[in-house]
Amino acid sequence: MTDEEVRAKFPDRLCSYDLFKKMGSPRHIVAPMVDQSELAWRILSKRYGATLCYTPMFHAKMFSDDNPKYRNEQWQTNEEDRPVIVQFCANDPEYLLKAARLVVGQADAVDLNLGCPQHIAKRGHYGSFLMEDWDLISKLIRNLHENLEIPVTAKIRVFPEVEKTVAYAKMVEAAGAQIITVHGRLREQKGHKTGLADWDKIKAVKEAVKVPVFANGNILYYEDIQRCIDATNVDGVMSAETNLYNPAIFSGKVLPTWQMAEEYLEICDEIPTKSSFIRAHLFKLFRYSLPIHTDLRQQLAAARTMEEIHRFVNDIKARLIEDSQKEDAQKFDLENIEVDEFGYRKYPHWICQPALRFEHDKVHSQSKRLLNEAKVSEKHSETKDVPLSLDAKANEEDCNKRPKLDSK
Repeated sequence: MTDEEVRAKFPDRLCSYDLFKKMGSPRHIVAPMVDQSELAWRILSKRYGATLCYTPMFHAKMFSDDNPKYRNEQWQTNEEDRPVIVQFCANDPEYLLKAARLVVGQADAVDLNLGCPQHIAKRGHYGSFLMEDWDLISKLIRNLHENLEIPVTAKIRVFPEVEKTVAYAKMVEAAGAQIITVHGRLREQKGHKTGLADWDKIKAVKEAVKVPVFANGNILYYEDIQRCIDATNVDGVMSAETNLYNPAIFSGKVLPTWQMAEEYLEICDEIPTKSSFIRAHLFKLFRYSLPIHTDLRQQLAAARTMEEIHRFVNDIKARLIEDSQKEDAQKFDLENIEVDEFGYRKYPHWICQPALRFEHDKVHSQSKRLLNEAKVSEKHSETKDVPLSLDAKANEEDCNKRPKLDSK
């Protein structure tokens, strides 16, 4: 089918920048994250500056099954959810189309996952493990482009060679993808080998294609968003892991972890959410506090009901407020945030902050530093009433103190 025939078949379907503008020209995007970018989390993120969210990656074959159990467990939406893009992994064009048709009228577009690097994706032959099968990728996207009432988009990873990365992106565009998200890491960059995303490759893709491009990778702080846009000229910036540890990343606010947890649970009280999803979010939000309050870590792990989960949040909130009022904590100043020897901000453990990886230096890791500081703080038992003015924006000048992430 020619492009003219496709346009004639779907005269009202939005393409490229028309789609982008209809969704509000989103610059702040929450990534698709398995079991973690569920409806309640998407709503929380949008309250704090996210302008577009992706659903978790859904398995197209399971989603399209006649038995709706998987679909009903995974897919939720409401009026607060738009704009939203539903992401699928697939290796069969017909199963993908069947699944995609089930969200027409509820989503702004359907996205094909071409970036998942996990072993399960290798075993199932989807995600980034389709990167060598350009013919199949083209068929998957083209079948949606020619037969689906809403647009198709794609999320890709990069190759070692910039030329191959650009050719790959242009193939995805030619197949019919109306927006391309580029995760600037190789398929092998995962887990302890994650490393830095390559903004230069993202920039090269942006310069080569005509559709909107979103960048994914290297976003730790609010100021990194504009840095990424300046470096790559992309249309929007996506956050994955950092959003999980700091759902207010797109607002620029520096907030206490318990505030985010309480607001998230209020949403979950209204929108039924699997307890396993909730616990996973809370383990990330309180990542730097749980090694200090180890008894509460066990309490969270054992929590199954909303009552038990609320009790955990109330208990850890009381502990963290007490921690924040100790003498050492008074040194924390939003207007003059210190940085460590690596150039990263030294937030106290009760502040939402990115998960920093220091596989090369276990002694100076963020978790180790905060745990050591907590032990020192225990020597000062006297507490003082200190007002917590945490709604102010982080000092924008601090971005200049931290060494710029090398985009290579």
